Amino acid sequence: MPISLTVAGSDPTGGAGLQADLRVFWYFGVHGISAITSITCQNTKGVEDLYPVSAEELERQLSVLLDDIQPQSLKTGMIYSRENMEVIEGCIKRYGLRNFVIDPVTVSSTGVSLLEDRSLDILRERLIPLAKVITPNLYEASLLTGINIETIEDMKEAAKRLKGMGAETVVITGGHLEGNMSADIFYEEDFTILQARRISGEFHGTGCTFSAAIAANLALGKSPLESVRIAKDFLNFALAKAFYPGKGMGILMNPMSERL
Repeated sequence: MPISLTVAGSDPTGGAGLQADLRVFWYFGVHGISAITSITCQNTKGVEDLYPVSAEELERQLSVLLDDIQPQSLKTGMIYSRENMEVIEGCIKRYGLRNFVIDPVTVSSTGVSLLEDRSLDILRERLIPLAKVITPNLYEASLLTGINIETIEDMKEAAKRLKGMGAETVVITGGHLEGNMSADIFYEEDFTILQARRISGEFHGTGCTFSAAIAANLALGKSPLESVRIAKDFLNFALAKAFYPGKGMGILMNPMSERL
């Protein structure tokens, strides 16, 4: 069975973070393994606190795991600290990890910072050059490139800059652009625009779900474009079946329940 590794924060609601990643891996028939970067205190209304693990703790988690198991893909979510980014870089190189998907989590859906000060430079210089696919939303792409993104053309220019930083494939999700359709930009050698009808509402864990689905399909041997197409269809399906267990944002459909 193919194996995918998620290195991300914990979300006690199960709607995002490594819990969501593992559910998505399962849905696609990929065994999920994980290492935790931060413990969060959050609910559907937002993040209250977070407690990053130390670089030593993350390195120990990964080295023990990877000494035994070789995944076919790897994705990162919230990493938070510069030191933990350096640990991840070292493990990718030491263990020859491939099909690396970066979900460059910087803030929560409610605006809480999930990235330590001055970590962006490490992300740009150390991790993006190792990425098979990077999947920023509009805000994250703006933060990484310095481009104020308001149009499809702005998205294309940001994608070019991110590829120039070393990423093999860039996917910028355009869910926050105005209009009835949600357009994502895929950029490898050429541009592909992937559109879907916008689903109204406020949701938790969309970036995690999308990037995890890409990682799962890369582990299954699919190309980046095919993996992204499948991931977008899956995300739209999950959004349409979102539910509201609490008083805040919706949580995407549990893919396990659809498989049973």
